[in-house]
Order: sequence, then structure tokens, then C-alpha cells
Amino acid sequence: MVTRIEGLLRELAPHVLSGLVRRYGQFDACEDAVQEALVAAATSWTEDTMPENPKGWLRSVASRRLIDEIRSDAARRRREETAAALAGNAPEAPSPATETDDTLAVLFLCCHPAVTPASQVALTLRAVGGLTTEEIAAAFLVPPATMGPRISRAKAQIKSAGATFAVPSDDERVTRLPVVLQVLYLIFNEGYTSSAGPALHRPDLVDEAIRLTRLLRAALPGDGEVAGLLALMLFTDARRDTRTSGSGDLVLLADQDRARWDRTKIDEANTLISSALSTAPPGPYQLQAAIAGVHCAAATVADTDWAQIATLYTVLETLDPSPVVTMNRAVAVAMSDGPDAGLRLLDTVGSDARLRRGHRYRATRAHLLDMAGDRPGARAEFAAAAATAQSTPERDYLERQAARLG
Repeated sequence: MVTRIEGLLRELAPHVLSGLVRRYGQFDACEDAVQEALVAAATSWTEDTMPENPKGWLRSVASRRLIDEIRSDAARRRREETAAALAGNAPEAPSPATETDDTLAVLFLCCHPAVTPASQVALTLRAVGGLTTEEIAAAFLVPPATMGPRISRAKAQIKSAGATFAVPSDDERVTRLPVVLQVLYLIFNEGYTSSAGPALHRPDLVDEAIRLTRLLRAALPGDGEVAGLLALMLFTDARRDTRTSGSGDLVLLADQDRARWDRTKIDEANTLISSALSTAPPGPYQLQAAIAGVHCAAATVADTDWAQIATLYTVLETLDPSPVVTMNRAVAVAMSDGPDAGLRLLDTVGSDARLRRGHRYRATRAHLLDMAGDRPGARAEFAAAAATAQSTPERDYLERQAARLG
């Protein structure tokens, strides 16, 4: 559960960083200084001792950390010039940028194409989300000693690429926005279904992905894909409380208590996707949101319009082909046209190495074989899927299904 102070620090992080970068330059050094200030605040602030101007406090502490670093590393002449220029408490130069602009600039910078996808996620969570290296490492189940260098490499890649800190131009935004959306969706997915570990989901990552997507939506209100991604997240997260039993066991969509789904999130998502589809060209996130919306509209699994879902997946496969999309379409086809039709479609991507690396292909095939009445085949696939699943709740579920068929 994110506390009020933690939430405030995450909100302020990109604004403090943007102010320092505009004043001093050196994105990498400024980001390190802001991170130290955030840690200092997290360990010293309480509800009763929080400063009247939290952003000013963070900016002041980060500035001192940065100046100390400059002084310790620069040559004597440069050090003295820097000290003379920065030792005073002169107010920060006014900037026409708004706080939304600040967040947008930091977000797009973290998603610079020179940075590898894994590092984009880590740097976004740290620079825009205000999470510590330790928190990010814990989310992805790697040691801080692994995550720290990953973040450092990302900042070095940005520096080497000569990227500037500014709200991207229209052309740059068009080029880089798909990467930004992909990074936000990766953060959401890791939070919604953790790739490994004892917990099925990480609500803090889910909430952070939604918060950042809301900020992006505020900055780009006319973009259909931004609205689609936010709608997709809300439709999906509306089911959060029903995805596990009281003992923590995985509960599949078909078995969830739909009366407990969050109707406020579903209604907001419906409004978003309806507006986006009527005013913007359809894109992959809009189509995925539309699919999620069909699920949320059904009072029971039997009421689900699987034919419509299969059709939407066919359109999605045309716009954004991938073996995962085909695998998901196979499930919809199995539900609408029978398991044999679904299995035939699923087998067309069965040799894809990307699917074979994880457990989801075998789990999907096991489910369809079970629907078709092939108990031995389903049992073998469930067992094979369980052997490769890294998430404890998912592995336990798959083992239970194999045992049920044994």
C-alpha cells in the first residue's frame, strides 16, 4: 500500500528533476541527486513533520547534493567557478514549462530509443515514478546490484545519444510515443501478473502505470492510443480483487465474482474507449481495450460475446501481428467455434521460440485440450507449463489442474 507521503514523492519526482536539469544540465547527475533527496525525504518525513513546501525542500536538498558532487569532481578552477555561481540561494530561473510538460519531458527522455527496453522501464520507474533502485529491483526480482548498473547504463546511453531535456517536438513525439506506451504497458503487466515470485500481482506497479498513463493522457488528450491504453488498464485492473482467492490461489476469469468488479473503473474505461474509437483511427491498444470491454460487459462467462472477441482479435492481428495475439485469438475461436478450431489455430504458432520460452502457450494448449476432452494430453501440457512457470500462484494453479486430470 503506497502511503500518502510515498505518493507525493512519486508525483513530485519528475518536477524536481526537470527543474534541476533546466538549471544545471547533466541529466545523469541531476537524477542521482534527486534520488538521494527522495530517499532522504522518505526516511525523515512524517505526517507531522512534512515541510510546508515539499517540492522546494526536495529541490534544495537535491541541489546541495549536486553541488557537492560538482565540487568533489571538478578541477580546482572549475570547482571555484561553480561554487561562486551556485553557492547562493538565488531563486530558480522562471520557466514557461508546466508540471505536465515536465513530466512529459522526463518520460519521453527515459524512453529514448537509444536506451534498451529493460532499461527504459527501470529508468522510467526511477526518474518519473520516484521509486528507489531497491524498490525497482524487488519488483523485477533481481538484486539491487543488478538493477543499479542497468539504470546507470540507461543514463549513459541517453548522454551518449546527445538527447536534450525538452518536451519533444510533434515529429519526435510521433516517433517515440509507441515506445512510451509500450514501457507503461510493460510496467502495468509486470504489476498485474508478476513474471516471477510468490505474489500474483504488485498493486504498486499497477497503480504507478495507471498514474503515469493518466498524466500522459492529460498532456495528449486527443491521442486515441493513449486513451486506449488507459482504458485497457482500467478494464483489466477492475478485476484486481477477484483474481485470487482468500488463500492467494489464482482465480481464472471464468470463475471470478463479477459482482465484485470495480464498476467505477469499468465505466470510466467505457467512456474512454467509446470516445477514442469514434474520434481517432483504431490502434492496437484501442482494440485490446475493446476486447477487455466485451469481457466486462458480460454478466457471466456464458454471456460473453466470443464471436465479437474473435473478430476484434482478427483485426488486431492485422494491425499488430504477433504469436501472442494469435494465441489469444485461438482461445476466442475455441469458445465461439469449438476447441478443435481453436487448437488448429493455436498450432500455427506452436513452433514460435518466443512462445516456447514461457509457460503460457502450453497452459493455453492444455486448456483447449481439456475443453476437447483429451485428458491425457491436457494433463501433460499442464504439467509441462507448471515446470516452466516462475510465478508461484500460476505454477500452483497449473499443478492443481494437472493433478485434477491425473
